Amino acid sequence: MATAFPQSVVELLQELVRIPSVNPDSATEAEHEFCGEQKVARRVAELLRDLGADVHFDEVVDGRPNVIGTIPFNGAGEPKVRLLLAPHLDTVGISGMSIDPFGGEIRDGKVWGRGASDTKGTAAAMLWCLHQMRDELATLPIEVTFVGLMGEETGQPGSIDFAQGYGDRYDFAIVGEPTECDFVHAHKGCAWIEVAARGQAAHASTPERGHNAIVDLARFVVGASGEFFDRLKRDYAHDVLGVPSLNIGEISGGTRPNIVADRARVMVDIRTTPNLADADPTNLVREYLDELGLKDCTLYEVANCKPMWTPEDNPVLQALTKGTRGKLVTAPWFCDGAHLGNGGIPSVAAGPGSIAQAHTKDEWIEIAALEEGVEFYRECLLAVANA
Repeated sequence: MATAFPQSVVELLQELVRIPSVNPDSATEAEHEFCGEQKVARRVAELLRDLGADVHFDEVVDGRPNVIGTIPFNGAGEPKVRLLLAPHLDTVGISGMSIDPFGGEIRDGKVWGRGASDTKGTAAAMLWCLHQMRDELATLPIEVTFVGLMGEETGQPGSIDFAQGYGDRYDFAIVGEPTECDFVHAHKGCAWIEVAARGQAAHASTPERGHNAIVDLARFVVGASGEFFDRLKRDYAHDVLGVPSLNIGEISGGTRPNIVADRARVMVDIRTTPNLADADPTNLVREYLDELGLKDCTLYEVANCKPMWTPEDNPVLQALTKGTRGKLVTAPWFCDGAHLGNGGIPSVAAGPGSIAQAHTKDEWIEIAALEEGVEFYRECLLAVANA
C-alpha cells in the first residue's frame, strides 16, 4: 500500500472506506472477518508519518489500537494551544446494507460505503486539511495532534483510555462527527441500569405460598415512569440540555403461567444531564427502591456514560465560533467527546456530513460536504491560532 497521500480528499476517503473496520463488540458472526481497527489505523499512521508527525499506537484492546500522531511544534516556547483532532476509526456493522459496504463508490456526487459519514469522512477531511496545511502549520503558534480512536460505536474504550493517559496533555479537542460543520458542545449522558427481583416459586393455584417477583417489579416500573421520573425532571433540569429522560426498555420474568414468578428483571435507560450524572442515577434508583420497600432488589449498572458539556465561554470554543462558519448546537446522540471532556480535555463534536446518514443501509457523504469539511477544519486551525 502506498505511503503517500492520494490525489484528493475523495480518493483518501475511498481508501479508508475500503479498509473494513467494523466494531467487533457488536458484530454478527458473519461480520467477524471485517472486524477491528488495526488495518485502518496502520494506514492512518502512514499518512501521519508522511506529514512529519511523531506517531505511535496505544493498544487499548488486543489488536485494536488508538493511532496517535503529533505534528512537531516549531515555535519558540510553549504552543498557545495544544489542539486534538479526534475522529473514530471503527464503524457499525454491515448486515442489511443495500450497497457494497466497502466499495467506496462515487455516484450522484457522493461517496458511498460504511463509515463514509460516520466517521471516516471526518477523518479524511481532517487528514487532508493537515496535508494541505503541512507547511503553514509550522508557522502557527499551536500544536496539533491527530488521534484515530478505536471502539466508539460500542462502549468508547478508545476515548476512555486516551483521556486516562493524556487528559492533562491537551487544551481542547475537536471530535470528528458528521454535524454539518456545526459545533456540538453538549449532549446528554446515558445510564443503563438493570433492576432484578427475586421471589419464591409456588403453584399458581396457591399464590399465597410464594412471592411474585413480577409484582414487585411492576410496582417499580409504575413508580419509576411516574413519580420518580417527575422528580428527575424537577430536580435535574439543565439550562441547555433540558430535562432528563427515562425509558423502561426491557422486562422479563417468570418461567410459566402456572408458577408464581421467582425472578424478574427490567432494564432502565436514563439520559442524564450534567447535574444528574453528578448525583449518580444508579444510586438514586437504589434509594427509590428502598423507598418502595423493595430493598431486596439487586442493581447492576450496565453502562454509565457521562454527558458532554463544554460551556459557551470556553476561550477556544469562542475562537472557533467567531472564526469559522460553525454555530453552537446540541445533539441527542453520544460521542467520544464526553469521555475526553470528563477526562480533562474540553471538547466539541464537529465535521462534515449529516448524522442522518450514519448507520444507514446505504451510507454516503456528499463530495461537496466532504470538501467543505476540509475548508472548515482549516478555518478551525486558523481561528484557534489567531485568537
